[in-house]
Amino acid sequence: MSAARDEILGRVRAALDDSPAAEVVPRDYRRSTGAGVELLVERLLDYKAEVRRVAAGATAAAVEEECRGKRIVIPSGLPAVWRPSGAVEDEAFTARELDAFDGAVTGCTLAIAETGTLVLSAGPAEGRRALTLVPDLHICVVREEQIVDTVPAAFDRLDATRPLTFVSGPSATSDIELNRVEGVHGPRRLHVLIVQAGDGTASSSQSASGI
Repeated sequence: MSAARDEILGRVRAALDDSPAAEVVPRDYRRSTGAGVELLVERLLDYKAEVRRVAAGATAAAVEEECRGKRIVIPSGLPAVWRPSGAVEDEAFTARELDAFDGAVTGCTLAIAETGTLVLSAGPAEGRRALTLVPDLHICVVREEQIVDTVPAAFDRLDATRPLTFVSGPSATSDIELNRVEGVHGPRRLHVLIVQAGDGTASSSQSASGI
């Protein structure tokens, strides 16, 4: 088996040696659509996420309202203004321990309007991947200035060496008959708070997300 493979690969290499180098044509991907926040909200709602627009300075009250009566876990680097009362910082809890929490509150690195996608890169305000996969509710705070129009625009700003997680709505899947099942590989509920610019957390959030 190994000899046959080596012979086939050898023939392929020999054939390629006589071939001219393929020309790589740069792609001029669209970066901007002008849709921004409104399209992001539309896409998130279409994915069955819950979305709230929050005025600058009202973030703390909005987070507190979302978390009232719930046992919440948060990453250690979450900005103080986003921390609900009684929240517990993640201490590398096991999956079983995380499952005992009702939900998690995090920030994000970017949000992509065209696809309704939140991008997390394991920064201090976002935490490790398990934090947003195991609890049944993910509450994500998105600042308006973190919203980009398209996927290419997002990758212009992302650090590809970071562990990137792309979240498009609550966890859901369906079988061949299109019966929707939620919560199979992540939280069943996604609540997104979109905060107007000027809430006083920009510098700490940018540092946390690496952008």
